[in-house]
Amino acid sequence: MPTWGQEGQYTPPPPPPPASAENQPEAAPPPPTPMAPAQLDNLVARIALYPDPLLAQILTASTYSDEIPEASAWANEHSALKGDALAAAIREDNLQWDASVMALLPFPSVLSIMAQDTPWTQQLGDAVLAQRNDVMDAVQRMRRKSYQYGYLKSSPYDNVVDDNGDLEILPVNPAYVYVPAYSPMVVFGAPAPGFFIGGAIHFGPAIVLGAAFAPWGWVHPYFNWHTHGIFFDATPWGRTWGNRGFYVHPYAHPYVRRPGPRIEHHEVRRR
Repeated sequence: MPTWGQEGQYTPPPPPPPASAENQPEAAPPPPTPMAPAQLDNLVARIALYPDPLLAQILTASTYSDEIPEASAWANEHSALKGDALAAAIREDNLQWDASVMALLPFPSVLSIMAQDTPWTQQLGDAVLAQRNDVMDAVQRMRRKSYQYGYLKSSPYDNVVDDNGDLEILPVNPAYVYVPAYSPMVVFGAPAPGFFIGGAIHFGPAIVLGAAFAPWGWVHPYFNWHTHGIFFDATPWGRTWGNRGFYVHPYAHPYVRRPGPRIEHHEVRRR
């Protein structure tokens, strides 16, 4: 009840004591220091020549860098599983990672690269969140270098398309993705006299991604390089440094986890 003094004057109550430090919300960490173009070029060099759909999944998954090591271990243990059997195992094990990370489970070699160099993966993810436009511009600069030197060109696996100055690397068959292997020290520099350019980029075996992988963004992942957009299921991916704590991408066919923990339902390959 309000307190009234003599002659009907209102006496306000005393203010509360200061809140204890343990009750104060933690201040959000500031965004990382912006990276210069040359730094970003070096950061993206090892993945710049990957086909666009795979690159889109790598960039978004890198923003969950803390989930990559465990996902890589699972992918290595289950590397004998392919196609629908792998998709079924992902569901059966009730995996808890972000969909962008699970999208890379068919690519154990890619996850291994990311897991073995966690500082690089975290730096890439931070850059994607804080300066995505600059990251995508760096990819285009590196692709342009490789293209001009004759290394990046269409192959039986990918078509290299010049879209008004932006270079797209598009799988010949969208359901078949091939991971390229190359040395950044080679493919982004002028070839030495007599060097065989055609042998600089190799390709791993086909990774077949059918309809079973739709819940993890494999329906139609692509870039709009002009607007710096990353799209999954025709919806722009909108995770940034500011909303990274709560953003959930609205996939058209979202993966729904069952209540309960991750489990192991089947035999795995032991090495």
